[in-house]
Amino acid sequence: MSRAADRAARRAALSGSGPTRDDAATTARFPGARSAFGLLGEVLLVGILVALVSLPLVTLPAGLAAGARHLRRFLRADDSSLEWFWRDVRAALLGGLGVGAASVVIAAVLALDIDLAATGVLPGGPIVGVVGWVGLAVLVLVLFVAAGRWTPEHGWLGALRAVPSALRDDPAGAGYLIATAAFAVIVTWQLIPLVIAALGCVALAIVAVPERPRRARGAAR
Repeated sequence: MSRAADRAARRAALSGSGPTRDDAATTARFPGARSAFGLLGEVLLVGILVALVSLPLVTLPAGLAAGARHLRRFLRADDSSLEWFWRDVRAALLGGLGVGAASVVIAAVLALDIDLAATGVLPGGPIVGVVGWVGLAVLVLVLFVAAGRWTPEHGWLGALRAVPSALRDDPAGAGYLIATAAFAVIVTWQLIPLVIAALGCVALAIVAVPERPRRARGAAR
């Protein structure tokens, strides 16, 4: 339901000319998000689950994919029991371990380049540093988008194939995901236990950013 339609439904419910708020909420796009506190609790729960799954680091893609699917089911008021989360984790580990291992290696190489560039040892250090940070941003984007596109039916290969078109169709969404990653890093750096909330917010962003209202291409500016 668009914001304008939601406001109209609320006015109609208050005036008595339309369905009540509860009736209108059942037709909303995300009926599971009616309670802000309920959504907050679910985001924190997903943060805990993703943190547990991601302790070996190479399992982070599987954790994010399962967490995103869990939140998507919750928002749609589908069956969001933890049994489905663990099923998704087991399925996502197949192939997800390879994606996670490759991501860890690439991130380590880029981090080393950034560190060496900062010391001034490498010739053209500033350029190497910029390339390193851009590489990390691209790695994060690919990981987040692929986690959001992953399904047990199409697997990680299908999810990775969908990444280029997803980024091309929604460049603003890519910026939002990068901002979410930066937020997660900053709050975790400030206080380590906040990684739970940060991971929950990342999973929510993976689900919410592609679903946000957007103007169609070619719309009048």
